[in-house]
Amino acid sequence: MKIGIIGAGNMGGAIARGLTQGTLIAPKDITVADLAQDKLNELKAFNPDIQVTTNNQSAITDADLILIAVKPWLVKEVITNLQIDLKKQIVVSVAAGIPFSEYISWLGESAILFRLVPNTAISELESMTLIASHNATKEQEKLIISLFDEMGLAMLIPEKQIPATTALTSCGIAYVLKYIQAGMQAGVEMGIYPKDAMKMVAQSVKGAAELILNNDTHPSVEIDKVTTPGGITIKGINELDHAGFTSAIIRAMKRSSEF
Repeated sequence: MKIGIIGAGNMGGAIARGLTQGTLIAPKDITVADLAQDKLNELKAFNPDIQVTTNNQSAITDADLILIAVKPWLVKEVITNLQIDLKKQIVVSVAAGIPFSEYISWLGESAILFRLVPNTAISELESMTLIASHNATKEQEKLIISLFDEMGLAMLIPEKQIPATTALTSCGIAYVLKYIQAGMQAGVEMGIYPKDAMKMVAQSVKGAAELILNNDTHPSVEIDKVTTPGGITIKGINELDHAGFTSAIIRAMKRSSEF
């Protein structure tokens, strides 16, 4: 299978790098197009087998899957200037906020389309990637899920859920980072060096996530395990509740879903 990626920026470049580290696509079968030669050079330095070009059409002519990774306001211009074989080629877009109806107006009703919402952890192969499909077969959906499962965890959702789930994942990673930052600041105030505090809190967040992802459990169950009667953890938990921590997270995510 051959993949053509239009855009070598933060997301397009991260996806290209991630694909080369998976087991499903050979690096030589990935072609990336971008006008910025320095970005293409960075990809070649990462893996010299990645094919690069400054011509969008050259990148996708022989591709089975076309991945559009440009800024949202450039998507229409890019797509309408490509010659796409709608019978053979799958179009995948990571552009935020553009519904399938727009792609259909540019390409036609028969287009096989996917919308992807990764988060920035894709650079570490730890993304939570949301996937919506239009006109795709079950086999095509399984293929896209498999590709992005190798860069973290991928989940198929209906398009109407994209705003809400984006708030949980793409925006949500920023809220987790904000918690890490706050924990680090608390550590500094209590006499711990900033870098040490940051690693301590970050590893604790990573550990908490692994407990949830690797076990048939629930956050409340895991919290109960560390909140002994009269202990120090329950005092902190109650302070969070008194300060409206849960409400603040819910309000932030609901606010971020309004796009």
